[in-house]
Amino acid sequence: MTECPEEFRWLSDCEDLDEIYCVSFVRGLAPDEVLRRFTVDENTLEECDAADCIGTAKIGDWTLVVEPGGWLLAADPEIYTRVGRGTEIVSVCRHDYAADTFAYIVGGEPVVEFEPVLPDDRSGTDPDRFIKEMREIGLDPDHDIDGPAIDFPIERSFVLASRITGLHFSPEMLELCSFRAEPRES
Repeated sequence: MTECPEEFRWLSDCEDLDEIYCVSFVRGLAPDEVLRRFTVDENTLEECDAADCIGTAKIGDWTLVVEPGGWLLAADPEIYTRVGRGTEIVSVCRHDYAADTFAYIVGGEPVVEFEPVLPDDRSGTDPDRFIKEMREIGLDPDHDIDGPAIDFPIERSFVLASRITGLHFSPEMLELCSFRAEPRES
């Protein structure tokens, strides 16, 4: 599988998502509750520039969370534990200067977590939960690090997220986001 998954070709040209971003889906929580759990500064809940804020949109049973320039929901245990309490989170994080991350978190605990370019190195409470799906979409769970690289790992991670959530992240979903509330400094 060397071709980019068709439904995610748009990501490479998306100006709102650049070298670093995190796109997450949180089940069963309203956008305001997700932001509250994120520990945002409640005094900054007004609209703001997307580059400095967290974007949210309610889509079906999920809240889409977009962190342009951020990675907290996928990679910061303090954040994903708090936001994920009593629910589930599916996150795809691109970080050109560190490690990309795919995370499936239930009840604040990582169930499956891996770098999309290294899908053989998974962690979590049930790291093999999506083995079949990973094989089908080209994130080979038996990937040989010394073999050919995995093509389009972020796009393939979004395919996996789609299979878990039933939602296909799209430019239209991104347009639905209301960007507000900068994360409060800890």
